[in-house]
Amino acid sequence: MQLFYNPLLDNSAKQFIFPPEESKHIVRVLRKSEGDIVHITNGKGYLFEAEILVPDQKKCKARIISEKKSIPKRYKLHMVVAPTKMNDRYEWFLEKATEIGVDEITPIICEHSERKTVKMERMERVLQSAMKQSLQTVLPKLNPPISCKEFLENDTALGYRFIAHCQNEEKMELKRKVIADNDTTILIGPEGDFSKSEIDLAREKGYVPISLGANRLRTETAAIVACTTVAIINS
Repeated sequence: MQLFYNPLLDNSAKQFIFPPEESKHIVRVLRKSEGDIVHITNGKGYLFEAEILVPDQKKCKARIISEKKSIPKRYKLHMVVAPTKMNDRYEWFLEKATEIGVDEITPIICEHSERKTVKMERMERVLQSAMKQSLQTVLPKLNPPISCKEFLENDTALGYRFIAHCQNEEKMELKRKVIADNDTTILIGPEGDFSKSEIDLAREKGYVPISLGANRLRTETAAIVACTTVAIINS
């Protein structure tokens, strides 16, 4: 199944027109014609089945013939991850986290961050592409970048709170701390790790230091290990 994304669709829609880029893909690449069926999600949990009415390469018109609402997960995962030095590594994390299952992502700028800016539009496209590729109907929420200190002081984290840092102290593995069917927020720092003041503030806000294993992991790898651990515990 090829999945398309249209955030403006809702369960009251009867017909709609694909944008030019998707129209061209449907007609020229997929060679869809009048009467063929395509599938669309609005990223809000709905899967729509539509019949092509007008296979135009610029304005492909379709009619909604059925809809299905996905069953919400019993937990939410919020990954709070510092941007990596190389953009492609962070985009890899976004792609794989979406495929595995993440609900919300916040890029945090830390004291030791080498990258202070992110390209929000590009990151949104990566999330949309990963959602469609993995045939999911819920698009993860991507928040604007924020400083680590400001994020912690705003105190908007979901459920159980964890921070993965590299400082020497006794820490339990994440897999022994995650509780199924409960919201979870996990902080992952930059290549240079969190600063002592950031770790101390996180503790004040109720974040529990955790380990992701004996090996030293890159930022994006640590984030994927965390996502995978939460997904397995909740499977």
